[in-house]
Amino acid sequence: MQRRAFLSASLSPIALAACGGGSDDPAPAPAPAPAPAPSPAPAPATPQARATDAMKRAVSYMDEVVSYRGGYVWSYSPDLTQTFGEMEAKRTMCWIQPPGTPSVGHIFLDAYHATGDERFYQAAERTALAVVAAQHASGGWNYIHDFAGEDSLKHWYETIGRNGWRLEEFQNYYGNATFDDAGTAVASQLMLRMWLEKKDPRFEAPLNKAIEFIRSAQFGPELGIANGGWPQRFPHYAGAKSSMPAPNPEQRPAGAGYGMEDGDYTLHLTFNDDVMGENIKFLTLCVMTLGRTDLVDNITRAMECMRALQNPGAQAGWSLQHLSRETNGRPAGAPAGARTYEPRSLATHTTQTNIQQLFNYFTLTGDRKFLARIPEAIAWLKSVPLPADAVQKNPQLGGGRTHPTFVELVTNEPLYVHRYGSNINNGAYYFDKDITNTISHYSAGRAVNIASLESRHAQLAGMSDADVAAMVARSPLKATAPGQLPKYFGIREVDFPDLFTGAKMTTPVVPESEVSQLIDELGSKNYWTSPVPEIVNPFRGPGPATPYTGTAYRSKHVGDVYDTSPYPADAPPEIEPYVKRDKPQFIVTSEVIRRLGRLIAFVAPVA
Repeated sequence: MQRRAFLSASLSPIALAACGGGSDDPAPAPAPAPAPAPSPAPAPATPQARATDAMKRAVSYMDEVVSYRGGYVWSYSPDLTQTFGEMEAKRTMCWIQPPGTPSVGHIFLDAYHATGDERFYQAAERTALAVVAAQHASGGWNYIHDFAGEDSLKHWYETIGRNGWRLEEFQNYYGNATFDDAGTAVASQLMLRMWLEKKDPRFEAPLNKAIEFIRSAQFGPELGIANGGWPQRFPHYAGAKSSMPAPNPEQRPAGAGYGMEDGDYTLHLTFNDDVMGENIKFLTLCVMTLGRTDLVDNITRAMECMRALQNPGAQAGWSLQHLSRETNGRPAGAPAGARTYEPRSLATHTTQTNIQQLFNYFTLTGDRKFLARIPEAIAWLKSVPLPADAVQKNPQLGGGRTHPTFVELVTNEPLYVHRYGSNINNGAYYFDKDITNTISHYSAGRAVNIASLESRHAQLAGMSDADVAAMVARSPLKATAPGQLPKYFGIREVDFPDLFTGAKMTTPVVPESEVSQLIDELGSKNYWTSPVPEIVNPFRGPGPATPYTGTAYRSKHVGDVYDTSPYPADAPPEIEPYVKRDKPQFIVTSEVIRRLGRLIAFVAPVA
């Protein structure tokens, strides 16, 4: 498919602009044309050799043509003039947040492990050095990094970030690092793998900084019940937002809640996106590979913190975040609100995740206290299903969703999030108990597998003391000598069961027919394209504050043309100038990782 010709032919002017053209930044120069291909070499003789050859061509193209100084964002137009992370990105930027630069580094290193070919290690090394360059002085990572410098990054926040209505975490430059979205965790894991691979000293100091960042950010005993938890961002930025504007309040229904109910959420103890689980996992990797038994205390305090913060009484769940200290008369440990579409509540999906993590912590330690209150949490989940007619009232609650995302404290009734207006300057979020017309970008419902939770609990609770002792003897926290990491990190997420002595992280079976298709799709151009998940409106200045009383944007990913939030091209607002179109073909980083993972599993499977 043609590159620019495809976009020009298939997108309307507004949708074409939405893909990144028209930004106030100078348009980046098109990527240089690849050098003429040498005379074709004889085709590799075996399917494994063909797959390896395809991997090398794809990785070389990503490294030499697509990357910027070894860094990656989430998607690229084939001519590289349009680059997106979670929002529109400058060409000089890299995304740390998965599936960004560290995720690409992991799959490149996996390719090296599969083949032993140094070209793959060179690509992994260059990408890992980009991650090193992006490391904050404190030792963690922000969502994004700009190789053009902090002034360029601040400009991005002041323009594109500031006007992303639904992406409040990108609306302000804080100049610190975050645990959100596993960015710091995945980057830290890459530093660990690169150091262990060849003991290259360029990765030792960044690894040690990452470890100390996680230790320094962890709440200490002086915070009581918050001891062992982590904030959303660190070091704390004194100018962090504690409230959001609520323009045109007459459009908000009477009695609806709104705003940042508990102020600056970057200080809250955070479970959202499994912050605690990710940090515990990384520290566990360091214990088992580096012999860092001093980290067991940090791990133990974190495990205990999760257990301690389970809500008391019948509502025995967890919130996305909890207060790390007394705030406005509410005690430390209380469930807390965060962004304006994350009300103070209990969260069903977070509760499911924390139950699963407590299962892991029991297997790591053998301590039955981690199982003790799980039946209460499951009983609470059983008490708050979606109503039987949820899908009829709100089609967004289909797709296997079983529970409301948020449940109100005390009343145990669902809370649903809505918005009015058309952009950040004339609109706002609010929450109430109306199940209809919820926002689309943050699901009002979640799939909770109660049967699976009950089965796993029964299995673990029924173990004999002898079986528990045998299990714990294999725990990575009990390692007496440095061990090895799993061979691959990019094919699927490495989890606690993969870290036990004798565990084998197997790869999926990939049929030769699929490999042939992947090679054919790569072709001679040496890159894959896929439908890009989302496109964006280019920054064109602040949106109008004039009230918008229509409903075109209330359940869409994007507002009016001033909103820089990403949205799917095939599901735009049903209002001019938006036009529904097929998703354009881009180089999509997550799809490159997936395809390389399939080829790796074919070339060097672990069975």
